[in-house]
Amino acid sequence: MRAGCHPRAGGRAVTGVDDARLATTAETFRLLGDPTRLRVLLACMHGPVAVGEIALRIGASQPLVSHHLRLLRGARLVRGERQQRRILYVTADAHVSHMLTDMLEHAGEVG
Repeated sequence: MRAGCHPRAGGRAVTGVDDARLATTAETFRLLGDPTRLRVLLACMHGPVAVGEIALRIGASQPLVSHHLRLLRGARLVRGERQQRRILYVTADAHVSHMLTDMLEHAGEVG
């Protein structure tokens, strides 16, 4: 066992994170393991954007982008805002944007 790691006690991790929250977090990271899906999410970080614009920005087809957006909406990572006849997508909240920004900065660190 690694230092600082302890077995679960009574259905809760010692850190106080319950199993349901841990499972949701693991599923979120699994979902973000797809590079195209991650690009779709990144395209939604800086304000509401339409499916067609996301497709152009990331070089993917609109049906593929729509598929990824459906999965990201289901995971509560993006939300759609109706504007007349179209839906614009944006990251769901500041937590999502901060997580992405922090992970990108971490990935760019040397050593």
